[in-house]
Amino acid sequence: MKTIQMPYSRLSRALGLEYDVYLKREDQHKYGSHKGRSIPLMIKKYFKEDNITKFVISSSGNAAIAAVYAVQAHNRNNPIKIKLTIFIGQNINPDKLKILLTIINDPNIKLEQVEKPKQRAFQMDKSSEAKLLRQSTDDKALEGYLELAEELIKIPNLSAVFIPTSSGTTAEGLGNAFLNFKKNIQIHIVQTTSCHPMIEMIEKTKTIKEKSLADAIVDKIAYRKENVAKIIEQTNGHAWIASNQEIKEVIELIKNTCQTKISNNSALSVVGLKQALEKKWKFSGPVACLITGT
Repeated sequence: MKTIQMPYSRLSRALGLEYDVYLKREDQHKYGSHKGRSIPLMIKKYFKEDNITKFVISSSGNAAIAAVYAVQAHNRNNPIKIKLTIFIGQNINPDKLKILLTIINDPNIKLEQVEKPKQRAFQMDKSSEAKLLRQSTDDKALEGYLELAEELIKIPNLSAVFIPTSSGTTAEGLGNAFLNFKKNIQIHIVQTTSCHPMIEMIEKTKTIKEKSLADAIVDKIAYRKENVAKIIEQTNGHAWIASNQEIKEVIELIKNTCQTKISNNSALSVVGLKQALEKKWKFSGPVACLITGT
């Protein structure tokens, strides 16, 4: 499914960028966020190629929401039903929990709020009760971002993409696709003051430790960090850390210049671009910021 990618000249002027800034509205994806690019594809491939009908996922919200939509769409149109178990933590964002409780309308989907969701999901996978849907280590997830890359390269002379980053799957998938298309498009990742293992690997940096408003950035292990670091180097991109104050400022900026409300997590991409411009970063054309979802 294609999502809106629009230039915002008022935002460009406010940021001091001589080219257009495009907001790529993955929050408008029919599966709720950019996770709708990969999770449904993973389910589809495992079902078709390996006849797997039982899945499990642990999630801070967006991946679980995408999985629910994908499974329900499959089950509506297929006599062979898929079963999905979702483990969420005790500290899940209340808005995301509300969405999950609202959208689940299939008896084949089970939602459990537990103390250690990741461990519970691993146990089900290890005992072969269900296939674990895990973007951070499963390369099937990378394939889902090919479609997103194909949409982004339709922006004339696109020079860079800024990506809110947790596991790094989106950044790696887009970077691989751009390189395969022989497109010279910088990959910039943006993490938070409370979770930035990829940035620590890319450069030595000190930052104030604070609990971030962007609560979807949670992957502290970051299995993909070496691959992402390589892609950033190959594309001449960079990595940025967003503070809570910067997130708040960008949300207000987007509201005033674009008449649009975005989430704390989505704001990371624009924070990264703002930081890059303040550091006099050079761009050769328009820049895209991924508005990833709730």
